Amino acid sequence: KNPCEACHGQGRTHATKTLSVKVPAGVDEGDQIRLAGEGEAGESGAGAGDLYVQVRLKPHDLFKRDGDDLHCEMPMSLSTVALGGEVEIPTLDGRASLKIPAGTQAGKVFRLRGKGVRNVRSHATGDLYCHATVETPVNLTKRQKELLEELEESLREGGERHSPNTQSWVNRVKSFFE
Repeated sequence: KNPCEACHGQGRTHATKTLSVKVPAGVDEGDQIRLAGEGEAGESGAGAGDLYVQVRLKPHDLFKRDGDDLHCEMPMSLSTVALGGEVEIPTLDGRASLKIPAGTQAGKVFRLRGKGVRNVRSHATGDLYCHATVETPVNLTKRQKELLEELEESLREGGERHSPNTQSWVNRVKSFFE
């Protein structure tokens, strides 16, 4: 028997008991799990009440949860977003392959249906939203820098057709000042 914080100083003690709790897949922050008959005994010899366990979720390193949907950032190389390719995506139940179309812009969101969290009540499954981010190369060699400079120069010769977001932004800035 140990004193509890709620009764501290009142001379009351309570027995401690370790319980195992089955946490169903899909529970969310703040959900409660009821353990029937595991609470305090009632007054005047009444039976034990129920114990409610409140769920607290630890943040995940990769996924952010939004209801039954999951979101993750998907870093991709400059060549993958420019030329297209295939990227392997981690999911809750394994891996999925995602085709990246040529010309994909940073911020593009790819939706993988049914790869989110299974709802504990309706058993419907949410979606996984992968947000494309472009990883800028670092620690370039002299030759790599030269190649990027050549690419930049050749893209400038092509004008606006190679930079859809820049041209859209320039047009919005112009209309702002007009």
